[in-house]
Amino acid sequence: MAEILTKSRARNIFYGGSIFFVVVFVVMTVHSHRYVVNVSTAGMPLSDEVIHGKHVWEQHSCINCHSLHGEGAYFAPEVGNVMTRWGVLDSPEDAFETLKAWIESQPSGIEGRRQMPKYELTDEDIRGLAEFLRWADQTDTQGWPPNEAG
Repeated sequence: MAEILTKSRARNIFYGGSIFFVVVFVVMTVHSHRYVVNVSTAGMPLSDEVIHGKHVWEQHSCINCHSLHGEGAYFAPEVGNVMTRWGVLDSPEDAFETLKAWIESQPSGIEGRRQMPKYELTDEDIRGLAEFLRWADQTDTQGWPPNEAG
C-alpha cells in the first residue's frame, strides 16, 4: 500500500465522511423529534388556557425570578413541579384556588425573606397560569429538579 495520500483518495475520504455525518445527523434529528413527541411532552393537551397562562408567564417576566425546568433565575423557587409540591396537580380547580391564594397573599412582609411583588391578575389570568404550571409539571424532565423542593 502506498504511503502517499493522492487527490483521489483525499476526495473519497472527504465525500465519504461528509455522507456519513449527514446520515448520522438525519438519524439523530428523526430520533430526537420522535422522542420529544412521544416521551418528553406534557401529559395533558396544550389548551387555550395553557397558552394564555404561558402568555401571562411571559408578560409578567416570571422567569426573571423563578426557574422553570432549570431555565431562568434562581432568586425564587423552581416552579416546574410546584403543582406536585402543593398536591393539586390532578385538580384544576384546586390548582387555581391555591395559586390565587398564594398570589393574593404576596408580598408576605416577613423580614429576611425574599418577597414576590404584588400582582393584580384577573381570575382568568390566574386560571391560565395555573393550567400552564400544571401542564409544565406533567412534562417528563428526566429527573429535574434533582429534589422535590426544586
